[in-house]
Amino acid sequence: MTMMYRQPIFPVDSSVLRLIQFALHEDIGTGDITSDCCIPHTARASARFIVKEHGVICGLPILPIIFRQLSDNVHVDTLVEEGSVCEAGTVVAKVEGPAHALLSGERTALNFVQRMSGVATKTRTYVDVIEGTSAQVLDTRKTIPGWRLLDKYATTIGGARNHRVGLFDMVMLKDNHISACGGITAAVDRVISELRSHKAIRIEVEAHSLDDVAEVLQCSGVHRVMFDNFTPELVAQGVRMVAHRLETEASGNITLVNIREYAQTGVDYISVGAITHSAVALDISMKFVLPRTL
Repeated sequence: MTMMYRQPIFPVDSSVLRLIQFALHEDIGTGDITSDCCIPHTARASARFIVKEHGVICGLPILPIIFRQLSDNVHVDTLVEEGSVCEAGTVVAKVEGPAHALLSGERTALNFVQRMSGVATKTRTYVDVIEGTSAQVLDTRKTIPGWRLLDKYATTIGGARNHRVGLFDMVMLKDNHISACGGITAAVDRVISELRSHKAIRIEVEAHSLDDVAEVLQCSGVHRVMFDNFTPELVAQGVRMVAHRLETEASGNITLVNIREYAQTGVDYISVGAITHSAVALDISMKFVLPRTL
């Protein structure tokens, strides 16, 4: 069992809590009819979370948050470290408490942990492919609406680094901004003028050709240039042009097949939308531990 690359802090904030509460209400609605009909409300139970396929485990810290929305008497015991690579059959967590709380929270808990583990697993596959190079995988804003913090947490568990969280924490001049402003230089000049009192804000500019890269290099105040939909050969030329004066990032049509070729160009970062928008949930189940008298 190998460990994750770094241990980020799980994002326990009001938006995550609201998402959990919404998910529980969406599933339970006016009540868990099945459990109400066949399980005594005084019954207690214990259950195990079992991984059914190879993958990176992510989202274990969310389990107590979910179940304690249903009962203060649920105890969660995690059995592996967050970010561990586990094989099929591994028990990653145990829960014990009122049977109704466990049953009513089962699907919501699994949905969160399966999704986050799927993102972490897919991310790790990309990170592993470029191991030994100086490039780092970045995530994007191509996340499930409402899941931004959890998706980006999961990518870091998988070994990637976060790009900007949203539109508020970094300037990213893309093609539409540049077109609206009349060109790269005009767009950068406007941003610099507006950011005089916010010098901590970083600026990245999207380039679509080597001529664009040359223009970016003439602009002051830019921190990173993105090579958008460049071939690996053009990225390598762009990296040589920049010559470490700015950070460099490759983006667009990056796959597991070609990511190492991009990484070997010397680019600093490679952003991959697929690690969130195309992640498949990891198969995990929750099974009651018997015998239990319900």
